[in-house]
Amino acid sequence: MRIGIGYDIHPLTPGRKLVLGGIEIPFDKGLDGWSDADVLTHAVIDALLGAAALGDIGSHFPSGEAEYRDISSLILLEKVGQKLTEAGWQVVNVDATIVAEKPRLSEYIDKMRRKLSSTLGIDAGRVSVKASTSNGLGVIGRGEGIAAYAAAMIERGDSK
Repeated sequence: MRIGIGYDIHPLTPGRKLVLGGIEIPFDKGLDGWSDADVLTHAVIDALLGAAALGDIGSHFPSGEAEYRDISSLILLEKVGQKLTEAGWQVVNVDATIVAEKPRLSEYIDKMRRKLSSTLGIDAGRVSVKASTSNGLGVIGRGEGIAAYAAAMIERGDSK
């Protein structure tokens, strides 16, 4: 078994959709980035890649490459799941936390869990998503961005 951690942060900007865990969240701003800037999915991707010692999201899906412009991060997560399978790994579980002052995310958490788990082809009970704030501190507390942390455990063989 192996464990990996992931982290991502993106600035909030007007004129973009806010996508977290593959779910579009109604809000007056979205996250700025080359892809859909889904910090939750990006953190999960990095946790999985790290656990398998397969690099990071930027080494597999570099910013600036046209094929990844505005791409759904769920497509990237699906590709990472395939890379793990090809390398002989299976996802045991994922635990993630979104850090955002606004919007309130509680009503979307279960949808995010189901979307991430179905993309990885695992039971939703193996994916935990939580939301927290930074209590008004820093760039997140000022509403300038959203961050996410993730931990993932993988093991050799078929664990579905």
